Amino acid sequence: MLLTDGRAFYGDDVSGEGTSGPTLVGTPVSPGVCVGSVRVVLDPRAVQFTPGEILVCRGTDPAWTPLFLVAAGLVTEVGGLITHGSVVAREYGIPAVVGVHDATTRLRTGQRIHVDGTNGRITVLDA
Repeated sequence: MLLTDGRAFYGDDVSGEGTSGPTLVGTPVSPGVCVGSVRVVLDPRAVQFTPGEILVCRGTDPAWTPLFLVAAGLVTEVGGLITHGSVVAREYGIPAVVGVHDATTRLRTGQRIHVDGTNGRITVLDA
């Protein structure tokens, strides 16, 4: 929740240990599941993105759309059901979870995760 004075409150952003490792929780916006390696991206113009990687970023806008062509899934720190990343993920049929507090610092490039875009859960498979 973001208040008009700029304060932000995050709800169930961590549920502790899942069956394989820590589980992060966000808002499910595009159904399906995927398993893959994380690629944390802060600038879509300065990245070597490999097909099948899971895109983890702060948020997206139209400049990010080419990355969706090869992404296996999407995790963003901000967003909602009708934000850019959510809409494009649904159009491209890739699982997506948004609103994951500090996803770009809590997940790291190369880490394997399981993204559940139906239930809004990201499980870390290797630490």
